[in-house]
Amino acid sequence: QESLVESGGGWVQAGGSLRLSCVMSGRTFTDYAMAWFRQAPGKEREFVAVINWTGVTKYYGDSVKGRFTISRDNDKKTVYLQMNGLKPEDTAVYYCAARKIAISVPVPYNEDHMYPTWGQGTQVTVSS
Repeated sequence: QESLVESGGGWVQAGGSLRLSCVMSGRTFTDYAMAWFRQAPGKEREFVAVINWTGVTKYYGDSVKGRFTISRDNDKKTVYLQMNGLKPEDTAVYYCAARKIAISVPVPYNEDHMYPTWGQGTQVTVSS
């Protein structure tokens, strides 16, 4: 059974940066497309970014395009989310998610029900 563990969350002032990490254990990392979602208090879970197993194909949610970058290191079985230009509205619990898939990314890639495996989440708080 694969598991995902996120880290790297914390508190930052608006305009600052954070890098989240998510490590997979238990399975072959390159079998999986990896994604980041986030959930703010009182709101639905929101798609942030997805990356295919090679790292070539990436998609982003509209609210983070141009500020966030998803990447992966297959040797370390880790997916990253580099977050720059953080805004107070980025405050949320950030979750790593995985789907075993032979092609590029799930279709649709931005819906959380497409990902069977989730981490426990890491809190990101951006102050104004």
